[in-house]
Amino acid sequence: MVVQAASELIKTSVEPVLEQYRPIILSSLKFSKFTLGTVAPQFTGVSIVEGGGDSITMELEMQWDGNPSIILAIKTLVGVALPVQVKDIGFTGVFRLIFKPLVDEFPCFGAVCYSLREKKKLDFKLKVVGGDISALPGISDAIEGTIRDAVEDSITWPVRKVFPILPGDYSDLELKPVGMLEVKLVQAKELTNKDIVGKSDPFARLYIRPLPNRMKRSKTINNDLNPIWNEHFEFIVEDESTQHLVVKVYDDEGFQASELIGCAQVQLSELQPGKVKDVWLKLVKSLDVQRDNKNRGQVHLELLYCPFGMENGFANPFTSNSAMTSLEKVLNSGMNGTDATESEKEAAQKKREVIIRGVLTITMISAEDLPPADLMGKADPYIILTLKKSGSKNKTRVVNDNLNPVWNQTFDFVVEDGLHDMLMLEVWDHDTFGKDYMGRCIMTLTRVILEGEYQDSIPLDGAKSGKLNVQLKWNAQPIYRDS
Repeated sequence: MVVQAASELIKTSVEPVLEQYRPIILSSLKFSKFTLGTVAPQFTGVSIVEGGGDSITMELEMQWDGNPSIILAIKTLVGVALPVQVKDIGFTGVFRLIFKPLVDEFPCFGAVCYSLREKKKLDFKLKVVGGDISALPGISDAIEGTIRDAVEDSITWPVRKVFPILPGDYSDLELKPVGMLEVKLVQAKELTNKDIVGKSDPFARLYIRPLPNRMKRSKTINNDLNPIWNEHFEFIVEDESTQHLVVKVYDDEGFQASELIGCAQVQLSELQPGKVKDVWLKLVKSLDVQRDNKNRGQVHLELLYCPFGMENGFANPFTSNSAMTSLEKVLNSGMNGTDATESEKEAAQKKREVIIRGVLTITMISAEDLPPADLMGKADPYIILTLKKSGSKNKTRVVNDNLNPVWNQTFDFVVEDGLHDMLMLEVWDHDTFGKDYMGRCIMTLTRVILEGEYQDSIPLDGAKSGKLNVQLKWNAQPIYRDS
């Protein structure tokens, strides 16, 4: 009787969660049968965590190799109905219980909240009742992904369920947004080719929590293993100490299920609030795999975490007495949480209308350790500088017979939209009857807009060796789009 009641309670609680994470290729995902079986979970460890003076935190390690009877009734978009059995379930994880606040009245705490702090193992198999699920490409992966996302996101820390025991206000225990993560998906390189004819058509999905309405998708770049996206996304952060950003790169197969090329993640705890972090992430087959020796490519991101209410000394850029001289002002606007004033909310509304306009001054100082481009082991290098969005170009002089050329040439570019433009530096070898490509560097303008001026050495992509030494300076002239 208890098992039956518990099974019904879990079924009614979990079904809405599955629907929330339901993939787009399914029109319906419900339970047709759900019983927990006869095998009880085992608690293999208990620990008490320091929780401060007004709470007690307990962590329980649980192992369950159950024999439940679970059958999902699924329906595809084309109307095919399938009963899918979930079998051979094995789960090991650490649950966190927080008793807060501590009070004098029995039972000595006002509320309890629980969460899955760590999922150590989640194994299961899917089987179509009376058929073979592999006969339907993409369905098995979609259902498995839905189950894993539902478990890992709906109850995994920082998500928590709060149960009041005594009357009172326990809103401080609930999950709340604490900041905003700004992500620029810049590019990827050396992606694995998934196509037999031609090259992969890559796109990326990014998320902190895998809720459909909080996942972001880039545009598809056709027939390119070194795609340049230069797209900007925003994500709500609820716990920067434990959450992470996930990036998954796929090959777009049109009407068929997209094929995963590789994935990567960044721990938000590694980001310094208010500072841009530029990272190249190695793609792996699965985030659960610790080692992956296969080269699946890399993805390039710029990350900026802004906690709500962060005091950074910048005035609101949308007020009449403020001159906009920094991208950080734009990114900071309207990020003051639920207590934002009306002017801050208005600034947040206008944020997307801002154009960062200015003059970019680039000094091409030198290059080092360029790869040889001719039979004599030398090269005659020069650089073509291009603003990708506007198409404006310049080029340096040619330095003959030199793999460590020095230019010290300065160029000015008028930039109409600094938030969305990129600088491309292509190195070429000059020949009498043509030119040979040697490599390139791609740079967003984020850092120079934030810092005003900097000097750096940038590795050359698409070459066995080499780096470019550059100095960039920004002179801002902010404007607004017409309403």
